[in-house]
Amino acid sequence: MKTRRAVTSLLLLLPFAVFGQAVAALGGDVPPDDNYIYDLVREKLASDAVVKGGAIDVDVKNGVVTLKGKVQDPKQKTRAESLAKKVKGVKSVINQITISPL
Repeated sequence: MKTRRAVTSLLLLLPFAVFGQAVAALGGDVPPDDNYIYDLVREKLASDAVVKGGAIDVDVKNGVVTLKGKVQDPKQKTRAESLAKKVKGVKSVINQITISPL
């Protein structure tokens, strides 16, 4: 029974190993998908002391991040763009955030 489980586990893992070898042979990592990039950008924006409190929407298409919404201070706009650019897989950032002071 234990042998059967071990063989089954190995057979299930085989496609992942083959895929990993193919990616390595092509020279690198698989780029993160848009959903992953979206999650990381949102997390960075939400946890940043400068940006938090801003109403920023994030959209990602083919690694291009678009930021929209309103912030109260120009520093928040600049910081949001800077944070998004640092996320692995981001090709460019389109910053459409507007500044709307209280």
